[in-house]
Amino acid sequence: MMLFDHIWLFLSGLGTYLVIRSIYRVFFHPLRKIPGPKLVAITNGVEFYYNIIRNGMYIFEIEKMHQIYGPIVRVAPNEVHVIDPYFYDEIYAPSSRRRDKSSRVVPATGVMGSMIATISHDHHRIRRAVLSEFFSRRSILNMMPIIDRFLEKLCDRLGQFHETKTPVRLDNVLNAFTSDIITEYCYGSSWGFLEDEHFRSDTRAALLETANTIHIGEFAPWLIALLRKVPVHVLRRLQPGRAAIFEAMEAVYKQAASSLKHQSGDYREREKASSQVPQNMFDKLLAPDVPASERSLERLQDEGLVVLGAGTETVAHTLTVSTFYLCTNRSVLIRLREELRQVLPTPTSSASLLELEKLPYLTAVIYESLRLAYGPVVRMPRVAPTETLRYGECLIPPGTPMSATTYFIHRDPNLFPNPDKFDPERWLQGARSEELKRYIVNFTKGSRGCLGITLAYAEIYKAIAGLVRRFDFELHDTTMEDMKIV
Repeated sequence: MMLFDHIWLFLSGLGTYLVIRSIYRVFFHPLRKIPGPKLVAITNGVEFYYNIIRNGMYIFEIEKMHQIYGPIVRVAPNEVHVIDPYFYDEIYAPSSRRRDKSSRVVPATGVMGSMIATISHDHHRIRRAVLSEFFSRRSILNMMPIIDRFLEKLCDRLGQFHETKTPVRLDNVLNAFTSDIITEYCYGSSWGFLEDEHFRSDTRAALLETANTIHIGEFAPWLIALLRKVPVHVLRRLQPGRAAIFEAMEAVYKQAASSLKHQSGDYREREKASSQVPQNMFDKLLAPDVPASERSLERLQDEGLVVLGAGTETVAHTLTVSTFYLCTNRSVLIRLREELRQVLPTPTSSASLLELEKLPYLTAVIYESLRLAYGPVVRMPRVAPTETLRYGECLIPPGTPMSATTYFIHRDPNLFPNPDKFDPERWLQGARSEELKRYIVNFTKGSRGCLGITLAYAEIYKAIAGLVRRFDFELHDTTMEDMKIV
């Protein structure tokens, strides 16, 4: 048989397979009754085109699908997306109901040893329990001096820019602020972001650039796995533009390796020492009651990297968004500053977190800032492994990846009329406002909701109060177009 015949036989077989698979996905698949374009039901190629070729634009294509097909849409051969905010708690359910992560998207994270990449509901609960006390309300209240110290550093740096009348990228400054806090609290020592001349913004840029590869990872998880096997010093030579993130990785690795090395010592001695020196995240991860399989170096490395990424950009972006809207809504700024004078009588006064949380207008500004900051705008599918869920007449069988998107929830006009408007008054309507808080989902919800949410709120309360009371900001080469999700 000639080579041409072999090629023809292969192509014929492949074509037959694709035709049969397409027929199955459209007419016999368990999701066949879920509305949506037939091409999307047949292939992941549509998502590939919009997220890879067109650089993350599938979210807007999904929005168009909902406009045509309604609140529930089949957005992939084996995934359902629901835009209805009232169904959000079914997808991102509490721990009393099992919710796994989608095995398709998890490898794209590249941090398979971390909580965010843990597929099984039960395995995730075990991992979360290890760090839950470390990020509890009580622990965060005890670490408020750390936040206060770095807030003072932040204000000192901004004061220097004021003195020299030099414009500054506030997103870089605020990211340095959150980065110093998370590294001090979780790693045991700050990495000096606020002290750096350029706020180590190259590290931030590298983290964002790395995050942008998640779409590629969904379609080529083998590539992410391959990159993890390449030594850091080799990667630095291959991709010098990402040297900052590789150096950050090395620092995390060294911290993890150091903690792992000392775990063999007498734990009672370590416990005695920890009563004098605050424990860091690695001390919790390496506690003797943690299963040995969970104390691997890979687990420490991956969790350390996730905390660095998740604990910086989300909060810093919220603070940046808040500052922008306060700059463009002078009446809101004046009213907020007047309220803050109740607990901050002078610009350099200090107030406790508990005092700040009691201020209704500050709280309203924070919730509206969170709403327009959105948080992650990618789909984060969940899987109900044993439940059949119902949305209207549509049944979602067990094992189906389901997702909702923060961007759509926060912009629902039925919940938030005129959603593009920055309007803190939404949060000053008594019982109605308390109900609306259910739909602020920057940190997701349910059993896999963000572990660091209490720390995030503490940073936001402290930073907005301190900055508004002490500084006036003017926008420089920044417009509303710069704030849009594109």
